Amino acid sequence: MPRIQLYLPDDLFQEVKSRGLPASEILQIAVRAVVEREKSREGLEEYIRELEAEIGSPTEEQNARAATIVRNIQMHQLQQAG
Repeated sequence: MPRIQLYLPDDLFQEVKSRGLPASEILQIAVRAVVEREKSREGLEEYIRELEAEIGSPTEEQNARAATIVRNIQMHQLQQAG
């Protein structure tokens, strides 16, 4: 297995060390999550390109409606968290 050198800010290093957390395992989990998120984003972008080729780009009105829906979801999530 390849090895890499990792630098952590002092405060984060102290938290990991003081809690006895497995830094290598945590890093692997975090890297996998970021890679999977990037793959998902790339797949979504490809799907959007395919849809636009098939049915055309959304109108300004459709974009505005989508933006409103996103804002409403974000506000709902903030209310649930608070």
